[in-house]
Amino acid sequence: MTIFCSHCLRPLQAEMSHLPRRGKQAPGASRPFRSTKSASKARRDQINVELQALRSLLPISAQEKERLSYLHTMALVCLQLRGAQLFPPASAPPAGPALGTELLSLLPGFLLVLSASGKLVYISENVAQVLGLSMVELLARGDTVFDILDGGAREEVRKKLLLAREDPGREVTFVSEMCTSKAFRVQHGGNRAVAVRGRFTALHGPACPPPTAFLALCTPVARFPADGDAGSQDDVFQSTHLLDMTFTDVTESVTYHLGYRREQLMGHSWYSLLHPEDTERAAAQHRAV
Repeated sequence: MTIFCSHCLRPLQAEMSHLPRRGKQAPGASRPFRSTKSASKARRDQINVELQALRSLLPISAQEKERLSYLHTMALVCLQLRGAQLFPPASAPPAGPALGTELLSLLPGFLLVLSASGKLVYISENVAQVLGLSMVELLARGDTVFDILDGGAREEVRKKLLLAREDPGREVTFVSEMCTSKAFRVQHGGNRAVAVRGRFTALHGPACPPPTAFLALCTPVARFPADGDAGSQDDVFQSTHLLDMTFTDVTESVTYHLGYRREQLMGHSWYSLLHPEDTERAAAQHRAV
């Protein structure tokens, strides 16, 4: 069929044959992205490969790596990155022997390292003996110390840490309930009160001013038979007093029970530690003695 121009009546078949045709897209040209099931699976597979690569670099046993979820893997990776920032391998002194499980078991509690903002940097493995939760399980709850504390104590702990950060080297102590496993709560009726005793320390490194980290020992306030031998010296504390019940001496294990250090109690009255409702009965017992 021939088509003629309406003005000059010339056939248009020849002219139309010279019009540029829409060519095919080059093999290497980009196409508009369209999400498909196969593309989503490819992305998930790529993420899995990257997570497996990160998991292989973590300084834990192969058995522990196999049990890590994606959340736990990322929590541990972030912990290692924060540790590398505060303790860069290039500026650190030659490392001594690692704290083994036998040495950690001799401690009355677990070790804790925080950044200046309260981020978790290190938790010793024996934390499971105190809280019933492993380091990995604690990290899954959050990346700051406030995430593993009882909600009512967070503001007070924040003030304590701020006070210690403004005066590096000054030791602070605070007592707070920490998160525990479900089995622990069922057995003992709730979370566990822990006395945290530590200080901010300036770290060696190229940065100026040098970064600081909070180094602390966390000891349980109340001891349970599962924590060690029933006859352990930490199960009780002993104290001596003047006739008015002012402390003249007390054993160091008082920290595990009352949350106070020995030197904090010297010169103070025993009555200052009692609940007001128990004062009258305590005074009667005191007079009887």
